[in-house]
Amino acid sequence: MHSYERLEHTADAFVRCTGSTLEECFANAAYAMFDQTVDLRGVSPERAVHTETDGDTPEERLYNFLSELLFIQETERIFLCRFSVRFSGDSVICDAEGESLDLGKHKTRTEVKAVTYHMLDVDAKTPSVTILFDI
Repeated sequence: MHSYERLEHTADAFVRCTGSTLEECFANAAYAMFDQTVDLRGVSPERAVHTETDGDTPEERLYNFLSELLFIQETERIFLCRFSVRFSGDSVICDAEGESLDLGKHKTRTEVKAVTYHMLDVDAKTPSVTILFDI
């Protein structure tokens, strides 16, 4: 089950993602990002994607991780719906699944243009992450 809530923001998509671990929060953040663009309930896990990103801080790791997934979506036109995330030192390793965009099948929403550092927060104690997506 994906745990994220959309928070109030005037122009962009602002979400808080929770989970039992930070890895689960990162996976839920990826789900939330793709779910802003297309209704993920209609996306099937037909194609596997593997990514590895890193960063010096938890916030940088989250930013780089989501930005890499957004780049893959933009260049390969694939919408990911399942995410398995693990950390190794300063690296974020993700195995994801999804499918190519099919306008006859998928219900599109608003395009996410970028992940932003503005209001980005990683809280290891809760655990939760908060992200503002530029739409």
